[in-house]
Amino acid sequence: MKSKTEKIQWINGKTLVVGVDIGKTLHYGYLRAPNGKHVAPFCFSNFTAGFKDFWEKILQFQKQEGLKDIVIGFESTGPYAEPLVHYLRNKPVKMVQVNPMHTKRVKELTGNSPNKTDKKDPRVITDVICLGHALTVVVPQGAAADLRRLTQARERALDSRRGMMNQLQHLVFVIFPELLSIVKPSTKTGMYFIRNYTTPETIFALGLESVTKVLKKVSRGKLGHERAKEIFEAARNSIGIHEGKESIILEIDHLVSKIEAEDQFIDNLQKQMANYLRQIPYSGSLLSIKGIGKVTVAGLIGEVGDFRNFKTIPEIMKLAGLDLYEVSSGKHKGQHHISKRGRSLMRKLLFFAAINAVKSHGIMHERYQEMLDRGMPRIKALIAISRKLLRIIFAIARDNVEYVKNYNQIHHYDLAA
Repeated sequence: MKSKTEKIQWINGKTLVVGVDIGKTLHYGYLRAPNGKHVAPFCFSNFTAGFKDFWEKILQFQKQEGLKDIVIGFESTGPYAEPLVHYLRNKPVKMVQVNPMHTKRVKELTGNSPNKTDKKDPRVITDVICLGHALTVVVPQGAAADLRRLTQARERALDSRRGMMNQLQHLVFVIFPELLSIVKPSTKTGMYFIRNYTTPETIFALGLESVTKVLKKVSRGKLGHERAKEIFEAARNSIGIHEGKESIILEIDHLVSKIEAEDQFIDNLQKQMANYLRQIPYSGSLLSIKGIGKVTVAGLIGEVGDFRNFKTIPEIMKLAGLDLYEVSSGKHKGQHHISKRGRSLMRKLLFFAAINAVKSHGIMHERYQEMLDRGMPRIKALIAISRKLLRIIFAIARDNVEYVKNYNQIHHYDLAA
């Protein structure tokens, strides 16, 4: 027997629907009652005084039309909506987000024009909400809120570090191109040589014996004489430039310092994540899943807010954008794809967790191999594993129990006995 999730019905005969077009300093609001009566688009500031005016307009119109429920929606946006969201979170309202793609399509359908204006957008957002195409706004609180901020800060720091690392490699290539093919700058060993022996001349001046000692010490014995000889010979015969080298070395030293500072910052963020995870009742249960670490668990809780607020698997699949769809027509049967219309960071965390889970000793290795044996592409198989992991994570958080491998099989044997 197959079950199908019905579209959530937010709107009824007693619901006031409010659309908001978010801006940096000014928002535009629009109110609509089920009988078609409305308040024309109006602007209000992105500050406390503006929020109070906005809320008073809502209450006045609600009382005038005798409405019971209030649904407020806006497009998925950046930080500019956060002050309004936090102002409304303690109000008797339901907040939802709509996909900008949906508003664009509805706007062109209703007006037969791609015209975009601040006064037009809140009306269209309201139309989309009335059609039921919206997601509940997740507003984490307490430790979950801190975990979301820490996870986002870590993502920004990692992006910044990648940019600096790419820039560092470009500069090293100019003065010592051969080094990049022998040791990677992203490794501890590579970074040590770049910081302390930046040029081919400094490495050659050390001598082969000293280079070998340094390499063994920094790599903790993983690299020895043969690799040291490669570095030494590369330094002897390097084709790196000489003109303007001192200026390049100055920038390299600056980049290395910034990368090390970013590494320290990322490490501090992860320590803070571990501290806040202790305040989440079911975090220990999630960490019992082999291959899923503290960073992943912290990130998922930050994105979801609280797994226990969701009643069904399809709800949380949709939040992650891992819900499936197909495009079929006539005799053509389309393939299933994930919607990708949810939280992208949540999908990223689950995807990397899936990579760990399918390793030789991972909990999903056998299932993954079965998928590959059936001819499923690797990426699709990993996405399928991501969906399976999310199901497991949701069940464990809901019941606050530790992960048991092959639980269904073991439980089946117990019943048979």
